Amino acid sequence: MTKNETSPETMSIFSPALSARFDKLVGKYPLRRSALVPMLLYAQDEVGYISDAVVAEVAARIGITELDVRSVASYYSMLRFKPAGKFNVQVCTNIACMLRGGYEIFDTFSEKLGIGHKGVTADGVFSLEEVECIGACCWAPAIQVNYNFHDELKPENVDGILAEYRAKTPEGGR
Repeated sequence: MTKNETSPETMSIFSPALSARFDKLVGKYPLRRSALVPMLLYAQDEVGYISDAVVAEVAARIGITELDVRSVASYYSMLRFKPAGKFNVQVCTNIACMLRGGYEIFDTFSEKLGIGHKGVTADGVFSLEEVECIGACCWAPAIQVNYNFHDELKPENVDGILAEYRAKTPEGGR
């Protein structure tokens, strides 16, 4: 069996560990469709985005149409249909963050990275998004880089944050 094979009859684009996680996940819900959003999030973590192949396999695993999967996936802003950078910087600009400098933080990241909303740096290391809320209102303004939070930010913190993540990347990008 190859790395992406779950059984002799079924090929999967997902790792065996994720395939097993999906099988367990759909068994937890009375309706298999209820596992859709968690499956899409896990798939995005492994593949990097919601590709056509992800849509097709998730639909087949749950027993719904690809259109159903796309309809749900397009509703959620945290799901993306094109690759993001290795480090996806999400800058909150909801009311608490906006009032405490969220737009200035976003503009500073945009200037330093040379990209705008939903942009990806040429080396593929960073992507940037303005997001509605990351649930850190008490510590505004805040950002999330992948699943790591940075809060109570000022524009002068941006260089240090970028350096921290760039140091985690081997020369040449991804």
